[in-house]
Amino acid sequence: MSLSGDTFHHPIPRGTLFCFFAAVLYSIGGLCIKVIPWNGLSINSARNIVALMVVGGYLLITRHKLRLNRWILLGAISVCGTNVFYTVANKMTTAANAIVLQFTAPIFVILLGILFLRRRPTRLDIGACILVLLGVLCFFVDSLEVGGITGNVIALISGLCYAGVFLLNDLPNSDPISSIFWGDIISVTVGLPFLARETSFTPTAIVSVVILGAFQVGLAYVLLTIGLRTTPAVTAALVSGIEPVLNPILVAVFYHETIGPLSLVGAVVVIGGVVGYNALRARQEKEAAGEMQKS
Repeated sequence: MSLSGDTFHHPIPRGTLFCFFAAVLYSIGGLCIKVIPWNGLSINSARNIVALMVVGGYLLITRHKLRLNRWILLGAISVCGTNVFYTVANKMTTAANAIVLQFTAPIFVILLGILFLRRRPTRLDIGACILVLLGVLCFFVDSLEVGGITGNVIALISGLCYAGVFLLNDLPNSDPISSIFWGDIISVTVGLPFLARETSFTPTAIVSVVILGAFQVGLAYVLLTIGLRTTPAVTAALVSGIEPVLNPILVAVFYHETIGPLSLVGAVVVIGGVVGYNALRARQEKEAAGEMQKS
């Protein structure tokens, strides 16, 4: 979705809306994870058990045949990595830090495209990467004073994995929904030994796990998969900008967790840099399309 003024004169593409609603569902993750008194791997395993029912139901309803090959497996590892590292990071740093650092995914999309798809970076690509890197550094400087540097590193790795999720459609012989199903299977398996040792199964914990699995993982991934069919990877990642804004707000209001001043600056720089990149890129693409029509 372009963030230029033309957005208000044309209907928002259906795929973009699906990506947006997926991001809204993703944003409840920080709060639900915080209120569950379990290990991060336990939470991730439990929520993916529920998510498997949702994704499996979607496969049955649409009669989509489950597939598996090396590219689908690579996508599944990206899905699993996103789930695992984000959940663990939420337990080791603030929800705001975890989600904003994961939001660096579009920058990793650019870098992965350069490294593996041999795409030449533009000045805009390079500028966006530098700006977002400066924002990320703010988080790490802040964490040196208040702790949580390990959680920040893990959140950044989650962003790298999340970039892989947005590239699922670009992989040869891919099948995104199959990647998500197998990714959920791996997530459940990795965390099951930790979940088996949990003892505090309070109503709050159980309800939060069900909400996470059914909506924040299951339905959100289904919506994202549908949206990615017609939405470019970078655009889809940037439309998800509502998540790093809404996520920490929910946590601050209901869990009373605050963010450090330098981290707040970093959040503004990262979100502003990524969204600004999308706006400028959309304008460039529009201008290029106009030039082609003239010629």
